Parts: sequence; C-alpha cells; structure tokens
Amino acid sequence: MAYLVGVTCLWAFSFSLIGVYLAGQVDSYFAVLTRVALATLLFLPMLRRVPWLVGAKLMMLGAVQLGLMYVFYYHSFLLLSVPEVLIFTILTPVYVTLIHDIMQSRFSYRYLVSAVLAVIGAAIIRYNGVGSEVLLGFLVVQGANVCFALGQVGYKVLLDRNKIDLPQRAVFGYLYIGAFIVASFSWMFFGNPDKLPTTGVQWTILSYLGLIASGLGYFLWNKGATLVDAGTLAIM
Repeated sequence: MAYLVGVTCLWAFSFSLIGVYLAGQVDSYFAVLTRVALATLLFLPMLRRVPWLVGAKLMMLGAVQLGLMYVFYYHSFLLLSVPEVLIFTILTPVYVTLIHDIMQSRFSYRYLVSAVLAVIGAAIIRYNGVGSEVLLGFLVVQGANVCFALGQVGYKVLLDRNKIDLPQRAVFGYLYIGAFIVASFSWMFFGNPDKLPTTGVQWTILSYLGLIASGLGYFLWNKGATLVDAGTLAIM
C-alpha cells in the first residue's frame, strides 16, 4: 500500500503542470509520445525475455493503460478546466472493482461499496463547480478512466495467473512498448508539428512527466496493485 500512497502524492502535481504549461500550447499527441518514449527508454535496459503470449498481453495492457489513456487524458484538458478534469476522474474506483469482478467471474459487493464510498469522498474533496457544456469532456475523461482501470486490473490479474520468475522491473518495459506503439501512431495521424515545445520549462515538465511521473510512477503503482486486494486498489 505504501507504493500506492507514494505514487498518489507524486501524481498530484501532474494535473496542474499539464493544465497550466502544456494544454493548448504543446500538441497533446506529441506530449503523450514524449512522455511514453522517455518511460520506455528508462525501462528498456532492464527488460528480460518472457513467454511470447505473456509479453504480448503485457504490451496490450500498456497500450490501453498508458497509450490510449494518455490520448484521452491529454485531450480532456482542451475541453475542460483542471478542476473539471479532477472531478470527472473520481468514477475510476467503480471501474476498477467492476472490471476486476468481470475478469474474476464474480461479484464482490464489499469492493463495490468501498469504491462508491471512495467516489463520494473524492467528490466532496474535489468539487469546485463545473461548466454547463462539458458533456464531451466528461465522456473523454471516462474513456481515460476506463483505460486506466482496465490496465492496472489486467496487470494484477495477469501476474496472479502467470507466475513469472523475474522481478517486475524486468517485465514492465513491455507495457511501455505497447504504449509507445499507440502514441507513435496517434502522433503520426493526428499530431500537429506546428505545436511542439518552445520553452525550456515545457521540455523540463515533459521530462519530469516522462521519467518520474510515468516511468517511475506507473511501475510503482502497478507493482502496488499486485500487493493489495481490488477494494484497496479502488480506494487508492
């Protein structure tokens, strides 16, 4: 649980950094590509061979949890204010519990109640008023929430079912490779080369987000996810 608490504090800075210094100024697809590429480079030296099917599943989970999630997430800042993005992320605990129950072919009433309580608590903490025309932004954030929930739960279930005789840092690079593929195609087809970073501050923030928030953060978060039950994961 210490991993999840630490990463929660680490990620707290990301919302404002993106909303203030990157959103609307730096192409969102380039920001995603840069962030994922740096995280991939960080873990490539530690990568070790695993059975091809396990590696493929890890890459698919990374493509969803990091690749697609970031595409949705960064685009939401073009539609919403930072407080609105924050308030719309609070449904993630429900997605975590429901996806976990589907993957395990069961229904846990206790986990769902815990998730709903977490949502209510987050709503009270984060509510700061929302605009009147935010439906599209809400849907985009929910896309990010579902991708984030699916990836972390899928990673937890995959490692539970496949006993890999390697430290998690030796396999986590597969997730970033999957995310990098999605980010590369997104930039190739939808990116705007006229909106690249122009200041040292923007490059510094992208470096921080890629190496620390993404590279270190997602590894520790997913590792923490494998050490707790679904209810605790949803609450965190």
